[in-house]
Amino acid sequence: MRSKRKIALIIVALVVVLMGAMLLSLSFGGAHIEFGDIVKMCLNKLPFVHFAPSWQPVEEDIIFQMRFPHVVGGVLVGAALATAGVLFQGLLRNPLADPYIIGTSAGAALGAAIAMVLLPAGFLFLGFGLIPIAAFCGALGAVFLVYNLARVGGRTPVVSMLLAGFAVGAFFIAIAWFMLSISGDFQHNLQAMFDFLLGAIKVTGWSQIAIMAPIILGGIIVAQVFAFHLNAFSLGEEGAAYLGINVERDKIGILSLGSLLTACAVCIGGLIGFVGLVMPHAMRLLLGPDHRLLLPASALAGASFLTLADLASRTIIAPGMLRIGIITALVGAPFFIYLLRRYRKEYAF
Repeated sequence: MRSKRKIALIIVALVVVLMGAMLLSLSFGGAHIEFGDIVKMCLNKLPFVHFAPSWQPVEEDIIFQMRFPHVVGGVLVGAALATAGVLFQGLLRNPLADPYIIGTSAGAALGAAIAMVLLPAGFLFLGFGLIPIAAFCGALGAVFLVYNLARVGGRTPVVSMLLAGFAVGAFFIAIAWFMLSISGDFQHNLQAMFDFLLGAIKVTGWSQIAIMAPIILGGIIVAQVFAFHLNAFSLGEEGAAYLGINVERDKIGILSLGSLLTACAVCIGGLIGFVGLVMPHAMRLLLGPDHRLLLPASALAGASFLTLADLASRTIIAPGMLRIGIITALVGAPFFIYLLRRYRKEYAF
């Protein structure tokens, strides 16, 4: 058993790493701003703290109106994907489960394709364009369809859900690419779909954060309520029922919550892989399989990982930009292999 002191140190370390990653990400951009000035700007927002400005007013506008919303968006996406990964891995009792396993990505891709081909460009609703809104709706719609297809006699077997997710996902992807192939502006739509599939934090201001932050943070808090239930699911559905868990009701709750978090992440960042797969595994190896610790730790780790991946995507080929999905795959896949090889004897699910 992990000692309480070790657990506390790990959680504190994760918080410190996240704060450091955010400050580091804020310091890089087209305009060079001193790291010390950024720290002072942030501290000046706290009550009873005041530093005499050694920076230009425009630099403060750049930090708080442009870079900070972008960084916070990355934090929210990373935390949402990692939390959703824990929820789906615990619910499905599948170590390979990720936030997109039951057709969420395919539904989002189909929604994005519909927006690209059929809907007018340039429309904004609450700061979001039609592509992220359609992707959000498509992701939730796909999960709803998969759940209803897998439901048999009032129950939803895990295997049926996985198979239905695979079938619906393949069908939706085929429809999406068919729509793009017959569209009048194939090259433009292909580039837009390519950008969407590889992921990028698309946050242009605080209005988008004001909408998504309460949903994602609220979802992460609600996920903690399911921690005991996820621990019970590790015993199997019969074992969970023996402990007094309403299995089918909790399946719906966990599935809906994970899908909502994933859809919110897709709306802000497109389809970004490996965050929801790798971070829960890494935290499980550090803290064990108890979901009461695993959920908050994974959220913090996912937020840090995606913040640093976003930073790398903006700086490696600057002034050009790589897609975040490339960075998360290049880092996440080898790291995942290393974890499994290094700690395979200690791994518990």
